[in-house]
Amino acid sequence: MSLLKCEKIENEKSVYTLEFSVDKATFDKAVSNAYRKQVGKISVPGFRKGKAPRSVIEKMYGKGFFYEDAINEVLPDAFDEALKESALDMVGNPEFDIVSIDDNGVVMSAKVAVKPEVKIKGYKGIKADKKVEEVTDEEIAKEIETIRERNSREIEVTDGESQMGDVCTIDYEGFVDGVAFEGGKGSDYPLKLGSGNFIPGFEEQVAGHKAEEPFDVNVTFPEEYHAKELAGKAAVFKTVIHKITHIELPALDDDFAKDVSEFDTMDEYRADVKAKIAKRHESEADRQFEDAILDKLIEKLDADIPEQMFVAETENFVRDYDSRLRMQGLDLKTYFQYTGLTLETLREQMRPQAEKQVKLRLALEKIAELEKIEVTDEDIDGEIKRIAEAYNMEADKVREMVPTDSIAADMKVKKAMDLVKEKAIVK
Repeated sequence: MSLLKCEKIENEKSVYTLEFSVDKATFDKAVSNAYRKQVGKISVPGFRKGKAPRSVIEKMYGKGFFYEDAINEVLPDAFDEALKESALDMVGNPEFDIVSIDDNGVVMSAKVAVKPEVKIKGYKGIKADKKVEEVTDEEIAKEIETIRERNSREIEVTDGESQMGDVCTIDYEGFVDGVAFEGGKGSDYPLKLGSGNFIPGFEEQVAGHKAEEPFDVNVTFPEEYHAKELAGKAAVFKTVIHKITHIELPALDDDFAKDVSEFDTMDEYRADVKAKIAKRHESEADRQFEDAILDKLIEKLDADIPEQMFVAETENFVRDYDSRLRMQGLDLKTYFQYTGLTLETLREQMRPQAEKQVKLRLALEKIAELEKIEVTDEDIDGEIKRIAEAYNMEADKVREMVPTDSIAADMKVKKAMDLVKEKAIVK
């Protein structure tokens, strides 16, 4: 097996053609192996099944009858050897073709995409805006109200009318032009009045009624309602409340502050809530600042990136998404049934982010090279420990699953990113 040719393909970005050969003896052995594996399945007149000589089978079905299996046997090793000899840094999956099969053996070719040459300048001192939003009184009030609702208590109303804010357990059935419609009926449904879960006007009309008192709710479906046959139509819902639960909220006083926090007064508690919101705003501003820096870094990248890199990264995104769905008890097939999407549309959605990821990785790898960034054994040990703790695994198991070279490469990229962020300038 030997490399015959390694040439860059014109008009294609970072794509090469490798031509390599497999000698006659090696290929003949592979053909013999293919014959032995298949002969038991082949029936030839005049011979018991599995006993027909190879020459007879080739005469009947053609000399190349066993070539496909033979090529599949020799191709992996032959290609690996040729790729190693070429010293190309392959990305994505190669495309193979047969050049010739004759008395000298077989010659094959592979179309190989490689990691492109990368140039990048001006990655230090990138300028980007950083805007930290002010904390508003509305935000503080909303945050405290959420905690207040979590600490509410439920009181069943046995002799009184329902009010907005109550939870009413209701039966209902909807009619349009006097005819019940599909999906318009429910039993023992817990509806919080004011939640906006039902169509406009419904919840307001449930308010003001007592338990076990039948009443009608008259509403009109919105013009943009998802069920086209109901959009814009007037409907009557025969309704009855079985249970009214009043939600009693605690008073916003010092006792409330003591119950829900480590503080003794509402003023201290509000100040703490404000500080936490401010910290969230700061984190969000940092994230947006980082995104802006990395977007500008990508703009400084100069590289002929082959299509195969984008395709491969998009497939990585799809596989990762499928894994996350499976952790939730779903899979892509079920997800497509629910959403109406297809694999192709999912790929289209993920392609822009995949392209960004490929470009960012290439940029950071080049920066790591230019800056001569190194990773120590201690760095690698620390990263393995972090991964082990994150996935609740033994460190030795992580070492078995993830090559240390890959960990080192990822850490160089991370250090390069830290350098870019450290040298960035806030406008």
